[in-house]
Amino acid sequence: MHVTYWLEHAWLETFVEPGVALDVVDGRITAVRKDVPAPPPGATVLRGLTLPGFANTHSHAFHRALRSTVQVGSGTFWTWREVMYGVASRLTPETYFNLARAVYAEMALAGVSAVGEFHYLHHAPGGTPYADPNTMGEALIAAAAEAGIRITLLDTAYLASGFGTPPNRQQQRFSDGTADAWAERASLLKDREHARIGAAIHSVRAVPADQLATVAAWAQARVTPLHVHLSEQTAENDACLATHGRTPTRLLADHGVLGPRTTGVHNTHLTDEDIALLGSTSTGTCMCPTTERDLADGIGPATRLQKAGSTLSLGSDSHAVIDMLEEARAMELNERLRSRTRGHWTAASLLRAASADGHEALGWHDAGTIETGALADLTTIALDSVRTAGPLPRLGGETAVFAASACDVRHTIVAGRHIVRDGTHTMIPDVPRALSEAITAVYK
Repeated sequence: MHVTYWLEHAWLETFVEPGVALDVVDGRITAVRKDVPAPPPGATVLRGLTLPGFANTHSHAFHRALRSTVQVGSGTFWTWREVMYGVASRLTPETYFNLARAVYAEMALAGVSAVGEFHYLHHAPGGTPYADPNTMGEALIAAAAEAGIRITLLDTAYLASGFGTPPNRQQQRFSDGTADAWAERASLLKDREHARIGAAIHSVRAVPADQLATVAAWAQARVTPLHVHLSEQTAENDACLATHGRTPTRLLADHGVLGPRTTGVHNTHLTDEDIALLGSTSTGTCMCPTTERDLADGIGPATRLQKAGSTLSLGSDSHAVIDMLEEARAMELNERLRSRTRGHWTAASLLRAASADGHEALGWHDAGTIETGALADLTTIALDSVRTAGPLPRLGGETAVFAASACDVRHTIVAGRHIVRDGTHTMIPDVPRALSEAITAVYK
């Protein structure tokens, strides 16, 4: 199928170009034509600023049911986790599918074309496998297809409650018992056109040290992404030091987990040696600023990690909000608060973290750019809303990152297919209702 899109303004690498025509054949960009002042005959017009589709590198879809509910009262990450376990215990394959479908539709409305789903809700309550042991993972893959976005299912090994402690009652449905059993189940999952299968280590507290290498070897053999929650909380660092005499980062390095296809999620509380290890191994970093501030995790050393050689990507994690522009903005503004200086990243580098670098971390190496040969994944931001009106179009990158929000997304296109048109999801017209019904069903 051939389609031509005319972009009123397009973000190409680092600059805004007016009047760009894209030819798309079978979901890929076959030509990028600049200096096209008016739409060619038959072209689909995208007014505003068109960017590459965003990659939401780290998601727990079911956490969306916690939005606002967990804002009552006070507490810490650990008290929040208990509320999260309560939601996890209620989910069935049907309610998980319906919730994820609505959440992924919300992502599409926010300009997301690909999501990294950090999936550990594998079994029925109590830990009994379903007849199809990947029923829950398949529900997520199907949900992404119905919402019109790509997914990298990061099937997660979650085998322990803590160092030397078996899974507790709430965690039993997360656990396969051993890393070998996890690998056997995960091997049954298959890639498809809109879905890639990756791997994840929940954390060093949730996978015993002598089983870390099994997960890493599985991912290496399949040349697939490997993600891991890393040093999100100081309590995990302290427990790891007490048990193993080394930091979580060093423990992962010693068991062959770090490397260019590995992404550490959060990477908040790191030593100088940790930062050097992550950088020297080209291990990526996924920052989730809106969740990290919501859970009072702290501000990670993003600038130092990037300088050391760790590529940055972004995720909405617990979905306190789903807004990749806010994630990009928050990473810069957090660093301003910490350092009391401005301008740590350009708008171009922040947009790259939200697009190309996120897609790379998820194994979609041919997405996240507007260039010939790339997957035709696009998001268009209005430049005439109350948030974005006024600045010159050539400052569209700065406007997108520092003024716009998910509310300003007008179009989302995935593989050349219009998923969001004029702010409305073309496959799920009433996303708020879908969210409301799905979340209500979880709490019944």
